[in-house]
Amino acid sequence: RQQKWKSSVSTQPTMPPCDFVPEEYKSYPYERMQKIREQNISPSLRMYYKKPLLLHQGHMQWLFDYEGQRYLDLFAGIVTVSVGHCHPKVTMATQKQLSRLWHTTNIYMHPSIQEYAEKLTSLLPDPLKVVYLTNSGSEANDLAMFMARLYTRNFDIISFRGAYHGGSPYTLGLTSIGLYKHGVANGFGCSTTILPDVFRGPWGGSHCRDSPVQTVRKCSCSEGACHANNQYIEQFKDTLNTSVPKTIAGFIAEPIQGVNGAVQYPRSFLKEAYQLVRERGGVCISDEVQTGFGRTGSHFWGFQTHDVVPDIVTLAKGIGNGYPMAAVVTTKEIASSLAQNLHFNTFGGSPLACVVGAAVLDAIEEDGLQKNSEDVGTYMLLELAKLRDKFEIVGDVRGKGLMIGVEMVTDKDSRQPLPAEEINQIWEDCKDMGVLIGRGGLYSQVLNL
Repeated sequence: RQQKWKSSVSTQPTMPPCDFVPEEYKSYPYERMQKIREQNISPSLRMYYKKPLLLHQGHMQWLFDYEGQRYLDLFAGIVTVSVGHCHPKVTMATQKQLSRLWHTTNIYMHPSIQEYAEKLTSLLPDPLKVVYLTNSGSEANDLAMFMARLYTRNFDIISFRGAYHGGSPYTLGLTSIGLYKHGVANGFGCSTTILPDVFRGPWGGSHCRDSPVQTVRKCSCSEGACHANNQYIEQFKDTLNTSVPKTIAGFIAEPIQGVNGAVQYPRSFLKEAYQLVRERGGVCISDEVQTGFGRTGSHFWGFQTHDVVPDIVTLAKGIGNGYPMAAVVTTKEIASSLAQNLHFNTFGGSPLACVVGAAVLDAIEEDGLQKNSEDVGTYMLLELAKLRDKFEIVGDVRGKGLMIGVEMVTDKDSRQPLPAEEINQIWEDCKDMGVLIGRGGLYSQVLNL
């Protein structure tokens, strides 16, 4: 099979020209870097590719390795570089703040924390107007869980199977991908429910998704009706009736699942699920770590594509274009529940982080990046759909804006994941042609762009 697809695809790479010239690499030789990595850096921090990349410099959509080889970065540091590597506006703002004030912590006022809080919350609908700044997505989701439990005085939280909400001991209870689970106690008070995946799940059809590309699965649903959605909602009700108490703390979901390979739900699922959760006294948390900041194209926040307003929103990754920062945005009432006792974050909302965050928001607006996500993402999705129609091993193309998954299968009928050795070869070939893409899905069978 591998030779068959190779013989029918042109593998001569042609990339747009780039007049940026990287600096000369002057650090340790590759072999010494590899040796240090093996001896002094935790082996849990695994590297991509048979011969791992030694990257030296970045410029907007391009990365350069130690030998000056240029790569088109279609994974963006795991969905993080939202405005381009070393964006001049963000770089300039950071350099200016570096020479003025790095750190003083949030027990004092400094200009940038107020300026950024006002700018960020102005982009969210009422009543989501109170922000708590942290350093990572795991930390933000950890805090969101804590707030949900404090505010509701309930304990149980529901998440989807296939979800990734962080790797901290607390958030691992919500994360539901076996590769991330360790053999230690976690997940007390966390329940998972069936993932309403219209490609791989038991139900799905040809009109379910909010995407330019639908599944190849057929359905006979009339206009405005969705059999798959009704079935998945019944399963969600079953979880509420069997796995949790009568009152719950909340429900957390990514508007589009990221690590699991850009998985999308039926259009009205989240709206109905939110209503069921609120009837049980729970709050609704939208994990916007990957879908936020205009990445879906049509809207600035992923939850807006589902026509819902959550009670808590968590942000990270693209928020700082690679600078370690994150945020929890919620209502005044929910935020107040955390103020009953002390809760402190030394680095959250530092002068430097807030200046970076504000510059990223300005760059998104000035460069028209939400519109760019919609235009370029829709074009990519439609072109990738042509590959799905042409090749048996391309099972599904899905996503919205510049959050795209291409699921590789042995054949479209069985939907069995493509064997690792075959997808690895495609992935390695892409890298050798100068294109860096991610991997996702329960079996690493999805190419994430």
